[in-house]
Amino acid sequence: MKYQDEEAVISISDGVLLEGSLKTNKMKLVQAWIEIHKDELFANWELAINGETIFKIDPLK
Repeated sequence: MKYQDEEAVISISDGVLLEGSLKTNKMKLVQAWIEIHKDELFANWELAINGETIFKIDPLK
């Protein structure tokens, strides 16, 4: 994910930061968003690894 000048790789399954960096407050928002959209994220992951088109997931509001 990219946010302004920061870039991070975050695990879908547990929200752990795998690579890069995010400010703590932004990381908490991303982790909440992952929890809300976990099923959609895993579905998109399966589509992506099979070379199929992924679908849009609503951002945090």
